Order: sequence, then C-alpha cells, then structure tokens
Amino acid sequence: MSKRSTITIRTQPVVDVASDAGAFRVRSESFIVETSHRVDIVDLTERLAPMVRRLGVNAGLAHLTVLHTTCAVFINEFQPALSGDMTRVLERIAAREAGWLHDDPAHSDCERLNADAHLRAMFLGHGVTLQVSGGELVLGQWQRVLFAELDGPRPRTLRLLAMGGA
Repeated sequence: MSKRSTITIRTQPVVDVASDAGAFRVRSESFIVETSHRVDIVDLTERLAPMVRRLGVNAGLAHLTVLHTTCAVFINEFQPALSGDMTRVLERIAAREAGWLHDDPAHSDCERLNADAHLRAMFLGHGVTLQVSGGELVLGQWQRVLFAELDGPRPRTLRLLAMGGA
C-alpha cells in the first residue's frame, strides 16, 4: 500500500475568465460508484476530469452531488493513512453501536441499522461545487474530490452538473 498522496496536476494553468466566456450552457451527467466496504473513501478526481471536459464547459462551475443519504462527497487530500484517520474520526463522531433512535424498532421502521451512516454523512455533506477554468476542475496541488461510502458496500449514484461558458 502506498504511503504517498495523489497530486492534482492541471494540463494548463488556471486562466482568468472574462464575462464573455462564450455561449452559456448547462449540462449534467449521472454515474455509478461501486464500493467494496461498509465505510470506504474513493478518489473521484480522475473520473470527474474527463466528464467535465465532455460536458463542454470551458469556464464556470461544476457541482457534484450524491443522491443518497448515507454517503457523502467532499474535498481533501487522498492518502491511505489519512483515509484511515478519516474513518477513525467518523467512528468517533457517530459510533455504530451507540444506541441511536433510528436503529431502535420502538422509534423507527429502518431495518438497515444505519443511523451512524446518516449522521456521518450529515457532517461531510452531499455536494461540492468547484470552479472550471480552461475546461478543467480547479483544485489545489493536494486537493482531490472524495466520495465517502458510509453504509455499503453497494452501488451509488452521483450527478455532475457543469454550467458556464462553452
């Protein structure tokens, strides 16, 4: 297992954008992420970059949202040890065996016993918005777009919306 972080490298530098960036367009695309563990952190950055280019927005915004309540998307560094630390922090924030009302049949009809996943997702968030410049996502050197599966493994649907000048 690598101990190194993944670096974000743009093919061209971030460019300044004028208000006459071209015809305004809004495009979106859905995709599936398959996970392999109950709690799993997946780097989506390399998958999103070609999607943004394909959607044809040269300068604008890209918004990624997850269409489930027990997973999340966020920006952070992607490195195996840090991913392990993230999982440990999530367990401390919302322990699985904490006696949550959502998991108690006297209070809820949920059979998945997944209150911890709902609560963890609440802290991480269900969407991120990034700038697009020169047809590429604007990210800092160590920044990556990460997906957190919190109640897997199972297939998850995400939606990418890109809007701006063509």
